[in-house]
Amino acid sequence: MASIATLVIFFFTLFLTFFITIDGGFSSQSPIISTKRMAKMTRLHFYFHDIIDGKNPTAIQIIKSPNKTAAGIASFGTTFMADDPLTVGPEPTSKVVGRAQGLYALASQNEVGLLMVMNFAFSEGIYNGSSLSMLGRNPVFHTIREMPIVGGSGVFRFARGYALAKTVWFNKNGDAVVQYNVTVVHY
Repeated sequence: MASIATLVIFFFTLFLTFFITIDGGFSSQSPIISTKRMAKMTRLHFYFHDIIDGKNPTAIQIIKSPNKTAAGIASFGTTFMADDPLTVGPEPTSKVVGRAQGLYALASQNEVGLLMVMNFAFSEGIYNGSSLSMLGRNPVFHTIREMPIVGGSGVFRFARGYALAKTVWFNKNGDAVVQYNVTVVHY
């Protein structure tokens, strides 16, 4: 009989440990009850318009490298802050579906390789108010560049995936239109 009572107490204690909440000003813990939600895969296609020249730039230089290349273009260490429109098509007049907000910097001493720290903040349809976070290397003169998607918010909470970038248009001032194909898994 004592063994049954011991088992009952053991299972009762074990059962209660799943429902204990630690309250604190900094953190709290509660049990995770799995509903076995299915992961979703979403594919997005949009265009990124990065304008650093003219009256209404969408990206501005915030750190200037003391060095210039022989051609006079920006070099290692030069950093830009961006709030670029994301559109349905490559034309500047195309419907805006969000903004690319963040920074990019020339992080390579041997080629034009950018460090991209960017949030894609969406403003249309079911993605309105949701965002994806991209952090990675962008070797600008490669035809196709792959960068990781490391998180998200809203519809894209717990997102992970990748972005493929391809330059559609580029001018001597550094203005560019880049096509993005993004694939993410999220819950």
